[in-house]
Amino acid sequence: MSKTAFIPSVPAKTESDFEVKAGSKLAGYRRFYGTLSVIRTTDGRQLFPFDGAPEFGPFPSKVEALAAAQVYGEHIVAADLANPEL
Repeated sequence: MSKTAFIPSVPAKTESDFEVKAGSKLAGYRRFYGTLSVIRTTDGRQLFPFDGAPEFGPFPSKVEALAAAQVYGEHIVAADLANPEL
């Protein structure tokens, strides 16, 4: 018997219902890429990254890569609040 259980999608109500982790990684000389993870904590659904997700970079500095990831994370949260992916 399968041990998988159905977890219903629960839309978020506020920005605090998301776990957003932004960072950066170095990929060669002065080539920084932003990293991002966005999880809706109300149901544990991972909204980013997904298959085919865009890359953030390359940027010449760590600060720019981190800023790009943070801005995109804020965009994902705002979009999910306006139109939840269920």
